[in-house]
Amino acid sequence: MTATTPAATASPTVAPLASAPAAPAGSGRSRGARVTLRTLQVLLGVFFAVASGVPKLIAHPTAVESFDKLGWGAPGMYTIGALELLGGIALLLPLLSSLAATAFIGLMIGAFVVTITAFGGENAATPLILVLPLAWIAWARRDETTKLVARL
Repeated sequence: MTATTPAATASPTVAPLASAPAAPAGSGRSRGARVTLRTLQVLLGVFFAVASGVPKLIAHPTAVESFDKLGWGAPGMYTIGALELLGGIALLLPLLSSLAATAFIGLMIGAFVVTITAFGGENAATPLILVLPLAWIAWARRDETTKLVARL
């Protein structure tokens, strides 16, 4: 006959040891959605900072040609490049991610208009396609904007 020890019986109030970490309070998103959202933020952050911002900041010949055609020259190119680099970094910072995504939506709408009016519409769909994931990030991380405003 074996004796039952208190450790051998499970209490209904004790959580299992192998439980998954709980979602952040108020997120309401599954782990998969949170991972997808964070992955999207990293991909867009790297894209805007490295693939889009840096060529303007190093005055890559194609960027120089585009901004000269617009009549914006070096000041416009460096300004847009700096905004893209800083915005790309901000997409990676939780407190700034929603604000950065919202700012990028404005920048992409401007890029769409410029592409249509100055470049005959070539590649005009690209900025519009980027608006969709940026809008998701801005909406999903909107609580961070509330926290940011509360700190001011």
